[in-house]
Amino acid sequence: MDGSRNPTTASGKPTGRNQHTIASPCSVRGRGYWSGQDVHLTISPAPVNTGVRLVRSDLADQPSLLATTDRSDAISFRTLLRDGDASFAMVEHLMAALAGLEIDNCVVEIDGEEMPGLDGSSLAFVEALQSAGLVIQADSRMQLVIHQPLRLRHNDGWIEATPSIAGETYFEYQLNYGDDSPVPAGDFGIEMTPARFVRQVAPARTFVTKEQADALHASGVASHVTHHDLLVFDDDGPIDNPLRYRNECSRHKTLDMIGDLALVPCDLIGRFISHRGGHILNGMLAKRLSEMLTQQRTGEQTQRKVA
Repeated sequence: MDGSRNPTTASGKPTGRNQHTIASPCSVRGRGYWSGQDVHLTISPAPVNTGVRLVRSDLADQPSLLATTDRSDAISFRTLLRDGDASFAMVEHLMAALAGLEIDNCVVEIDGEEMPGLDGSSLAFVEALQSAGLVIQADSRMQLVIHQPLRLRHNDGWIEATPSIAGETYFEYQLNYGDDSPVPAGDFGIEMTPARFVRQVAPARTFVTKEQADALHASGVASHVTHHDLLVFDDDGPIDNPLRYRNECSRHKTLDMIGDLALVPCDLIGRFISHRGGHILNGMLAKRLSEMLTQQRTGEQTQRKVA
């Protein structure tokens, strides 16, 4: 799955790639972190230019929506998509898997509101999608190339998009919650290809501090989730759950950023770096990039009419 990522011309400018879907349906089962509900998710192939369509198979009229920034709402710990009765929670890990594997068109049916939490990473989604196989489709994937630097701030964090060096897509997360946090500081960056995403990002798991976990349990949320289901940090490190990477936390924050920015329905060509950011900042940038994509499409349509 690593051969079609942003081929370049002799000048180094990206030439794009064809769209992709999967060859056959695949499924993932698990419990929602927040709701505790058992859910069954099925991903099926879709024609070119479908995008990622999410369907609530448990509701009578099976409401659906396209996974784009028009329907997104970032809150603490997760990203939501909502349009009328069609509501989907914690979509970022699924979206990261789809974006990381360059799967552009599919239909995702789920019999509940919340995506399965699994081990807090994208790994189970990736494994299911890989088992389904990849189909190259006969239309090109739209690109948005970053030409001018853009930086957004929220509280003590920031996120920026800057031009690429040679047509690459690069993501980086800088994690530092201060000396009082049990979560270790660390940075992680990746020039994206499907193979690198699978090896270096997909297995990185969700993390919280023990204080956060206790507060969530006390409020009646995620009462079934234990330190075996995700990384829970106290002053001595992760509780009874060894790290998969030394900088697993910054890798997971990179995963979240990839998933949230995947709500922009195109390939992003540029360098995307976040410092102490989260879903809110990711969502802010995704909406700005979607506006830029709309402007680009409008400009292209105008040029075609003039020609």
